[in-house]
Amino acid sequence: RGNFIHLCNPHLEKMKEDILYHFALGTGTHDFPALFGDVKFVCVGGSPSRMKAFIAYIAEELGLGSPSGDYPNICAGTDRYAMYKVGPVLSVSHGMGIPSISIMLHELIKLLHHAKCSDITIIRIGTSGGIGLEPGSVVITRQSVDATFKPQFEQVVLGKTVIRSTNLDEELAKELMQCSEEINQFNTVIGNTMCTLDFYEGQGRLDGAICLYNEEEKLQYLKEAYDSGVRNIEMESSVFAAMCNLSGVKAAVVCVTLLNRLEGDQISSSHDVLVEYQQRPQKLVGYFIKKSLGKV
Repeated sequence: RGNFIHLCNPHLEKMKEDILYHFALGTGTHDFPALFGDVKFVCVGGSPSRMKAFIAYIAEELGLGSPSGDYPNICAGTDRYAMYKVGPVLSVSHGMGIPSISIMLHELIKLLHHAKCSDITIIRIGTSGGIGLEPGSVVITRQSVDATFKPQFEQVVLGKTVIRSTNLDEELAKELMQCSEEINQFNTVIGNTMCTLDFYEGQGRLDGAICLYNEEEKLQYLKEAYDSGVRNIEMESSVFAAMCNLSGVKAAVVCVTLLNRLEGDQISSSHDVLVEYQQRPQKLVGYFIKKSLGKV
């Protein structure tokens, strides 16, 4: 299929109509090529408000709109996800955790296929907990690893465990790193990202409702993670990498760290500082998109 989206599902060809239920879109009711055929860059992140802010930011950066412009939610017919578009850029929220982003990606990948999009780059932008990095550092993911530091995503399909690769595009990671060096506004590293099923016990926090281990055990675990190459922890990158790999899509994960988990568990920075931190992945990816379009 060249650089088009690859669908790993032969059953879709037999369907008269494909309803993307959680987007409130469907091939019988919407003209996907007309709506989305020019998309080249898809940015996904957890929060609807953050993805709306990103589309306003990229619109201004590309000279296609202003921060105060009107960017309607394409998925306004549902409250599950939000989607915004300006020019060749699509911005989509994915919620929190592997199940939520997995559902969104199934429908996003089908949307891009039905729209006959080609040469697509998908980048997850978000927040994370850092390991051994100063807060506000940006991590470009080399590999997503599970909570045992293995670069794999496990899923049970028809009662059997299926293991899928979580490698991300190495050249894209290098391009993003080069972009960060060019804008030179914040510390950026390439490292492994640990993807967990939970925010509290799964990430070794001491401040959840349940915790049956001590601080020494927690620190030993986080140091083992660091020694294995992990530089941050979040909850979506493994299935994101696995699904993009299977669909033949060039993909990257770019997350800012809100704290250094070796020094604590709770996010204590002020609101204004956190807002500025959250803008860093947007700035980096925005610069990358501008550069890719020859607008730098």
